[in-house]
Amino acid sequence: MEYDGSRVLPRMGDTPEGRTSFSLVLLLFVDLDPQLAALRPLGGFFVLPTTGTPRPPLTTLARAYEDGASGGDTGALAFRVRKVATALHAPEERVAASIAQQGLAARLWSVTLGCAALYGRVPDLDPRLLHWDPDGSAPDDLWLSAVRPLPADPSTLADLVLHAHLEPLARALRARHRVAPGLLRGNAASALAGAARQLAGWARANGREEAAARAFDLTSDLLGHPLLAGTGTLTGTTFRRRSCCLYYRLPGGGVCGDCCFPRPPRSSPRAASG
Repeated sequence: MEYDGSRVLPRMGDTPEGRTSFSLVLLLFVDLDPQLAALRPLGGFFVLPTTGTPRPPLTTLARAYEDGASGGDTGALAFRVRKVATALHAPEERVAASIAQQGLAARLWSVTLGCAALYGRVPDLDPRLLHWDPDGSAPDDLWLSAVRPLPADPSTLADLVLHAHLEPLARALRARHRVAPGLLRGNAASALAGAARQLAGWARANGREEAAARAFDLTSDLLGHPLLAGTGTLTGTTFRRRSCCLYYRLPGGGVCGDCCFPRPPRSSPRAASG
């Protein structure tokens, strides 16, 4: 499913004394603020709550991945897949598993790309710090318990999202559902490209061409990472994937804008896809 949510680096030499105008926006570029306030105008998938205490207490994503890897039908991840399956009338749970994985991937990429482009830094998204409500929707589905700034380079973003989250998430989903590894990698790449498009659209509409360029520079680098290489082709701002997320299997589904298929394929519901 194609992600659809509704290069400014810190100038470390700038000081209030050396500039006639020292705006709040420039201050935001120096480091992350505790509320990640610069993400709020983007809305939806980009916003990440960091203050207060969730009620009821939420599980961490680390615990959700760990529980999911056991292959049982309890735990936050199993609940989320069932919720998606019910909401979309999915004919089989692996379709819901694919869509649930892409939704979480889109949330994680949106936060990291947004911070990288607007702050020049990213928060540590260690799964032990990131709490998740599997019954919630963006932006109230995630809560970060501590804001710890990290560099906004491609290697750090890959560590934060691909290695810390999407690899254990894929293992957990595959422990219970017949979803192909290539499908999940394609979902991750599609979510990344979709987040970059959404961010760039907002940035250009608000006179932030540098932020738009930064988002796509990072996206291009990340799509070359070994875990994403070969998942599709980025041409300008358009991504075409080489796998299918199975969205067409939903009632009234069809193919997504970045799908490898020009039209819904005819295939056995028992066949593995990816």
